[in-house]
Amino acid sequence: MNRVFIKTYGCQMNERDSEEVAALLQARGYQIVHDENDCDIMLLNTCSVRDLAEQKALGKAGHLAARTRRQPAFILGLIGCMAQNRGAELIDRLPDLDLIVGTQKFHRVPDYLDHLRAAREAGLPVAQTIVDVAEEAGSQNIIRDHLVGERTVTAFISIQQGCDMSCSFCIVPRTRGDERSRPLDDIVAECRELAGRGVREVTLLGQIVTSYGRRELARPGGRTPFVQLLERLQEIDGLARLRFTSPHPCGFKPDLVEAYGRLPKLCPYVHLPVQSGSNRILRAMNRPYTRERYLELVAALRAVRLDMHFSTDIIVGFPDETAEDFDQTRELFEAADYDMAYIFKYSTRSGTPAAALPAQVPEEVKEERNQLLLRLLERNSRRRNQALVGTVQEVLVEGPDRKGLRYLGRTPGNRTVHFVGSASLIGRLLPVRIERSTTSVLYGTPLEARVES
Repeated sequence: MNRVFIKTYGCQMNERDSEEVAALLQARGYQIVHDENDCDIMLLNTCSVRDLAEQKALGKAGHLAARTRRQPAFILGLIGCMAQNRGAELIDRLPDLDLIVGTQKFHRVPDYLDHLRAAREAGLPVAQTIVDVAEEAGSQNIIRDHLVGERTVTAFISIQQGCDMSCSFCIVPRTRGDERSRPLDDIVAECRELAGRGVREVTLLGQIVTSYGRRELARPGGRTPFVQLLERLQEIDGLARLRFTSPHPCGFKPDLVEAYGRLPKLCPYVHLPVQSGSNRILRAMNRPYTRERYLELVAALRAVRLDMHFSTDIIVGFPDETAEDFDQTRELFEAADYDMAYIFKYSTRSGTPAAALPAQVPEEVKEERNQLLLRLLERNSRRRNQALVGTVQEVLVEGPDRKGLRYLGRTPGNRTVHFVGSASLIGRLLPVRIERSTTSVLYGTPLEARVES
């Protein structure tokens, strides 16, 4: 009874945390399975950023309660952000839970599962649900293990945990704690080891990734710690591409903008969350920039790299958002010319300042505004992709597509390309002529199987 299935909700940080837990369990002798019907232990790695994510996890856990009654040896655990936020109160709703582990205690999961399994195998009842949501100094340093296979081309690297911003709608500071950064040399060593195992692209992760090291590291020559890290990673042989997420617009100091013009491995793709295009709503959100400053930053980045691609996060229906406020968001959305966007309807998060604001926007108005931006995004993505037809794009080949009919990879601008190929191309930087496009993907033909060393 050592087969574990981990179901992940939410962002890339959660995906990386799940990989860490899986690697720790595998090292302890557990078997990680990819079909929940084959497992003896199920862990739900949860998200609390929006109500819908919490409800999905709660619904899944409630459904699994029947399984715990049918299979007395079955173990069910909740880990991650919702576990951190709600803690022991989850037991009232989900009394069949065996384990609740917060965001700073992932490394304790193997020990807790060992304890639960030993009790099950001995036929002993576990007196109560194990709950561990305490803070732990240095917990940001434990997210360093990877499940790297022979054909693994890309990897996520956690460099920073927590958030010291105070956005009025956001629960992340409560679920992830204060900002904490890993030592720069440790990150470089991790990336060098991954490159030695065949990884060609790394994505640096943090709640506010551009805040990396701002309290811990010096700034020689005015270079921010995050740019210092990018410079060190640029030097690693074997790594071909660098990406990062999720930043804050205020984190784009001049040295980071300039880095896009001098670090060739830094991909010309920026995820730049705006949240709203209305200065009035930005102030209510406690976002310390204006729409004018945001668009200046977009223009500055495009001036450094003409082929820059942008994605963003937007919240529609924030309390007291008027039709005029939304029109300003729509205008900014069109002006920024995004390739991709994550558009969300505002959802109340208990304990945040925005939850107590008057003039909550009706659900039907949120839905209307959400759909309007989604239609704009669809048209924009289709147009941006169509503009690439006939061009030759450098594609990092990642592997076969889901149907197994073609191979796929991504351009520096993060567009997915499908093409006819073979396993020998995995990990290569391949020139591909783009022949047709849809709203979300490109299709092309490789020109040659060239390796860039």
